[in-house]
Amino acid sequence: MNKNKVIINITIIAIVLIILIPTTYNIIKKHNNRLIMVTEKRITEAAKDCYLKDICKNEKITLKELYDNNYLEKESNPITKEYYNENSYVKINNKSYIFVEVK
Repeated sequence: MNKNKVIINITIIAIVLIILIPTTYNIIKKHNNRLIMVTEKRITEAAKDCYLKDICKNEKITLKELYDNNYLEKESNPITKEYYNENSYVKINNKSYIFVEVK
């Protein structure tokens, strides 16, 4: 009888771990993706404002240009906590704004 209780407890723990580990991984992955999406959205919105007000005239707007024109404060990657390179830029293609990170 004692051996059966041990096997049942081990089985229950294994089932919980099989469900819990992938679920936790997916939640963390989705959260990190959303953090990056929000940061990139903030950068592209600043670039869009700068471009539409004709202060930034190039089709490739660097973070340094946004910092210098006070459209953006120093931005960092929300996951690694490292500041983005000032040479990273927002590329404008047919009214779409795409952030390109330069390492």
